[in-house]
Amino acid sequence: MKYSGIGGQAVMEGVMMRNGAKYAVAVRKPDKEIVVDVKNTRDPNDVWHKIPIIRGVVSFIESLTIGLSTLMYSASFFEDEEDTVDKSKLSEEELSKLEKKEKAEMGGILVLSFVMAMAVFFALPYFISLALNKFVASQALIAFIEGIIRIAIFIGYVVVISRMEDIKRTFMYHGAEHKCINCVEAGKPLTVENVRTSTRFHKRCGTSFIFIVFIISVFVFMFISFDNVWLKLVARLLLIPVIAGISYEFIRLAGRYDNGFVEIISKPGLWLQRLTVMEPDDDMIEVGIASVEAVFDWKKFQEENEGCF
Repeated sequence: MKYSGIGGQAVMEGVMMRNGAKYAVAVRKPDKEIVVDVKNTRDPNDVWHKIPIIRGVVSFIESLTIGLSTLMYSASFFEDEEDTVDKSKLSEEELSKLEKKEKAEMGGILVLSFVMAMAVFFALPYFISLALNKFVASQALIAFIEGIIRIAIFIGYVVVISRMEDIKRTFMYHGAEHKCINCVEAGKPLTVENVRTSTRFHKRCGTSFIFIVFIISVFVFMFISFDNVWLKLVARLLLIPVIAGISYEFIRLAGRYDNGFVEIISKPGLWLQRLTVMEPDDDMIEVGIASVEAVFDWKKFQEENEGCF
């Protein structure tokens, strides 16, 4: 496998693929047409993307923002007709107001989603673990048990949502995204047939990133020793960006190198992908291919790296 630098995510009936300062989202519309939207994003070669740990925090925030905007874009094709607005009939002033409203809504959803994630996956396990103070003297052990509870909640959450029909389809598009990248990085022409035979698992997956965040948090939180309950919780929340930055370095390492250490740290995330990455059908693969080709010249990549696959 040769590192290509491309990555993405699944959206509603589609795939978003990012390469450097560009990203594209391809969506299969209700009329079966594939529509592709290409946009520019932040320069990945600026100073903030070069500093270890910091670049992980910046990339994490960017991924959240781009991910939410592309999800909303894909969802717009499946709204009820009475809820849709024909932007071509709006004046410049009305269009500007609508765009500001949409950005405000996106920002609100992003903040709300982040707060809910912090409450469910960090605050809840912490408060549950407080009950152990009566039975366990070691604060490090309590922090370790708290981490296990956090991981259990996350896995339970994934298991539950994976049974929902709409989520299943999104997870199938997640599979299309992975299989397209694996096909390119294996040196195979990007065709439906080749993508279909490629593996659906990938070490740079966002699922693996989240799982590594939880694993690293177990050990980092073991060293927080404040006596005040609320101060300890605040310290945990403030350390999340640092943990995300460290986790990014692990994922970056896993995506670029193949060795025993990388294989070991990648195993938990790859195992969890069995729940979040499903086999796509050929129509979904076509969408994934359209997304890749909108931002990445895979033929040139394979020609330049011939003999390295």
